[in-house]
Order: sequence, then C-alpha cells, then structure tokens
Amino acid sequence: MARATKKAKSNGSKPMDAIALLKQDHRLVEELFAKYEGARSKDQKHKIAKQICLELIVHSMIEEEIFYPACHGEVEDDILEHAFVEHDSAKLLITELLRGSPDDDFYDAKVKVLEHEIMHHVHEEEKRSEGMFAQAREAGLDVEALGQELMARKQELMRQFEGSPPMPETRTLRAAGKMRQGHATI
Repeated sequence: MARATKKAKSNGSKPMDAIALLKQDHRLVEELFAKYEGARSKDQKHKIAKQICLELIVHSMIEEEIFYPACHGEVEDDILEHAFVEHDSAKLLITELLRGSPDDDFYDAKVKVLEHEIMHHVHEEEKRSEGMFAQAREAGLDVEALGQELMARKQELMRQFEGSPPMPETRTLRAAGKMRQGHATI
C-alpha cells in the first residue's frame, strides 16, 4: 500500500484529515477514562476498561502502521522514537488490564496510571509548535490522504476485533516479549 507523504492536489472532495481523526480518538479515550472514573459497579468498570483497551490498541496500530512511517524523515527522530516507547509502555498496562478484572488488586490503579501515560502521550503529540502533529503539518504531509488510509484501517481493525481487543505486541521493549513467555526477571 502506498504511503502518502507530501501534499497532493485535491480531487474536489475533502478527505478526512489524519490529525483531526487522531485527535478525535484522543478525545474519545479521555471521555472513556472519565466514564471509568465515574463507574461504580465492577461490571461497568470492566466493560469501560475493555473499551479503553480496544480503542488504544486500534489507535496505536494505525499510528504505528501508517502515520508514524509517513512522519519518518519529516518529524524529529527522537519524537518518533519517544512515541513508540510510550506506546509500548501503555501496551504493558493494557495487557495487564485485559488479563485481569476489577476484582484484582491494583486494577483501578493500573487504569489510572494508563490514563496518566496516555494523557502525557497525547500532550506530546498535540503540542502546538514542536509536537508530532505540528511537525507533520509543517513538513507538508498529505494529512487528507493519510486520513483516508487511517480511517480505512481503523474500520477494518474494529470489524476484525468486534469489541474483543487482542493482546497488544510491543515493538521496543525486550522485557515485554520475555513477560509473554513467562520468563520476566524485572
């Protein structure tokens, strides 16, 4: 699949903007964290946490498969590397939440720490002048074409997972692979 990197001429219809789509995902997850905070029953908490995990897994997949590669060479390398590591850190907590339940010790604390990690990550991506999104726009990435590609992939993944998120895979953390195999010595 071809990656859209530089702005192309419009064909007359206004495609969805990649940055607007990613920001929309950020707002949705913020709302879900607030909803979790207000939930009282364990069933509600479990359902909301599962939805948070699904949204974050799909969001990280479309960023890592499409948006970040399009940003490579256009956005500062350390910003991209930082984003991948932040994703993987969140994926460790997501795995814990998917394997657990609100009956587990520290479940609420894990959701809260995940929220803090995600809010920090969102802030880094959305910084007005030096954030990833600002740099992508400044570089002239074709955010409309990327938006179409992101939306198509997101819809495909949501259909594929149908409300049942998969266990996320890390890209940058070696210990996570050993944890999955049961050999972690952290």
